[in-house]
Amino acid sequence: MGPSTEIGEWIHSWKYRQKGEAFREFANRVAGALTDNPEHFKEFRSILNEQRFLPGGRIQSAVGSAREVTPYNCFVIDTIHDDTNSILGAHSDAFHTMRLGGGVGYDFSNIRPNGDRIKSLDSIASGPVSFMGMFDAACKTISSAGHRRGAQMGVLRVDHPDIQEFIHAKQNSDKLTAFNISVAVTDDFMRAVRDGGSFTLHHDGEKRGRLVARDLWEQIMRSTWDWAEPGVIFIDRINDFNNLKYCESIAATNPCGEQPLPPNGACLLGSFNLVKYVQKLDVGYEFNYVEFSNDIMPVVRAMDNVIDYATYPLDAQEVEAIAKRRMGIGVTGLANAGETLGFPYGSPRFIEFTKNVMECLRNNTYASSALLAKEKGVFPLYEEDEYLHKGTFASTLPDWVKELIKTYGIRNSHLTSIAPTGTISIAADNVSSGIEPVFSLRYDRTIQTETGQRVVPVVDYGKRVFGVDGKTATECTADDHLAVLLEAQKYVDSAVSKTCNVSPDMEWEDFKAIYMKAWEGGAKGCTTFNPGGKRFGILVAPTDPKDEEPLACYVDPETGERSCE
Repeated sequence: MGPSTEIGEWIHSWKYRQKGEAFREFANRVAGALTDNPEHFKEFRSILNEQRFLPGGRIQSAVGSAREVTPYNCFVIDTIHDDTNSILGAHSDAFHTMRLGGGVGYDFSNIRPNGDRIKSLDSIASGPVSFMGMFDAACKTISSAGHRRGAQMGVLRVDHPDIQEFIHAKQNSDKLTAFNISVAVTDDFMRAVRDGGSFTLHHDGEKRGRLVARDLWEQIMRSTWDWAEPGVIFIDRINDFNNLKYCESIAATNPCGEQPLPPNGACLLGSFNLVKYVQKLDVGYEFNYVEFSNDIMPVVRAMDNVIDYATYPLDAQEVEAIAKRRMGIGVTGLANAGETLGFPYGSPRFIEFTKNVMECLRNNTYASSALLAKEKGVFPLYEEDEYLHKGTFASTLPDWVKELIKTYGIRNSHLTSIAPTGTISIAADNVSSGIEPVFSLRYDRTIQTETGQRVVPVVDYGKRVFGVDGKTATECTADDHLAVLLEAQKYVDSAVSKTCNVSPDMEWEDFKAIYMKAWEGGAKGCTTFNPGGKRFGILVAPTDPKDEEPLACYVDPETGERSCE
C-alpha cells in the first residue's frame, strides 16, 4: 500500500509522515482522527491506503500530529482598509497564519493610490505596492525561521489608480519574490477591451481618470508573456457564481488561485486520484464510475470533520470556517486516466471524459453533503431560497440533487476545486498533476538518502503502469489547454488552477485571445506559461534536493510541475 516507487516513497515520507512512521501508520493516523465510527474508519483508511484520495499536504502532515500546524492550505486575510491600524493588523494576521503553515491571499485595492495626500499627517501616500513590501518581508522571515515556506497572492482591482504600477511591480528578479500577483479584472473592463472602449479608475467612490482599455490590457498581456505575472482573475464571475453571494463578497484568492475566498476565509483541499479507478479489461481499459461515486461520501464526511478538528491561526478564521464549512475537493491524474482510455489530451473524447468525471464529482459531493446535513445539520449561514435559486452555481445542479438539498439542506457551502497537485501527485508515484497534461514522460531527480545524494529516475505514471505515452504539455496546443480548463470549470463551485502552456513563437494576437476566450467561455481566471519569457525566475530548479517549497507558487523547469503547497 502507498507509494510503490522510490521517488514517491521518498517524497511522502519526508513531507507528510512523522519521524519513523510507515505509510500504513500514516493512513491509520489520518483516518483515526477524521472518521466518525468504525465503518467509516475502515472505508476512509482503505481509500488512503490505496491513494485513491490524496488529502492536501497540510492535512496529510498535520492531522493526528503533535505539532501545532493548521491542516488548511489556504486563507485570505481580512479586508485591508486604508488606515495604518488595518494594514498593520493584516500584517500581523498574515504572519501568524503563515507561521502555522497556511498560504495567504490579500486584496490591496482599498489602500489609497501613490501620491494621494494624507491630510491628517500632511504627507503623501506611497500606495498599495509599497505596502506589499512589508508582507513580502514577513513571508521571507517565516521561511528563514525554518518553517514551511510561505505562499502569498496579492490582488489589485483593474480600476485602481495604481494598476499600472502594480502590473510592472514584478518585472524584475528581486522585488516581491514571496508574492504571486493577480489583477482582479471586471466584466466592464473586459467588455471595454473587446469593444475598444475606455474605463474609469476610481478609489473610495471618487473618479480618478480614464484609461483606454486595450492599452492597459496590452500592458497586462506583455507582462504576463515576459514575466509570468500578473495573473488574471475574473472577479465579477467569481462573485456572480458564488453559492454564498447573499452573505459574502470575494475580492481575493489563495496563492494558486483555485480558491476565491472572502475575508478570513479558508479552504480544505484534496484530490481524487483518477488513475486508481482505471480498470484493465480483456481488451483496453474502462473507468470505474461506481467505485469513484462510492468513495465520495466517506471522503466528504472525513473532510467535513477536518473543519471541527483543525487548529486555526486566528479566531476569525475559525468563526468563518465553521459558519460556512467550505471544502475544495478535486481530481488529479486526469491526463493519465483519460489517455489510458484512449483519449488524447484536449481531444473531443477527452473533453467528454472530463465532463463525465467532473459531473460525477459535482453531483456526488453535493448529494453527500446534503445527506450529511440530514445527520449533522446544515452550515449555519444556509438559506434555502438564497442558496438554490439566486443564480448561484448551485442552481446548475441536477434536479435529484436539488431535491436532496431542499429536503435536508446542505452541510458545506462549497465542495469542489481543482488545485495544482505537484507534490502530492509525485508522492502518488508521479501521476499527472491535477487536470494538467503530462509534463515529462521521464526525468531524473536528486534525492537525499541516509547514505548521501542519489539520482533516481522519475517516470510518468501513465507510461510506467499503463504503457501510454501521453501528450506532453508542450505538445498540447493552447486550445487543448483552454478546452480542458473551460470544461472543468463548469462543474467546479470555486475555481480551477490550470496553466495554459504556450509556444515562445506563438502569434501575439493568438496569445491575447486565450484570455478573451477564457473570459467568454466562463473561466474564473487564466494563467499561461511561456518558457521563452524573461523570467524563468519563479521557475528555477532547486539546488538543494529538499529546497522545493514555494515562496510563491513554484514551477520546476525540469518537470513542469506546479505547486503551492
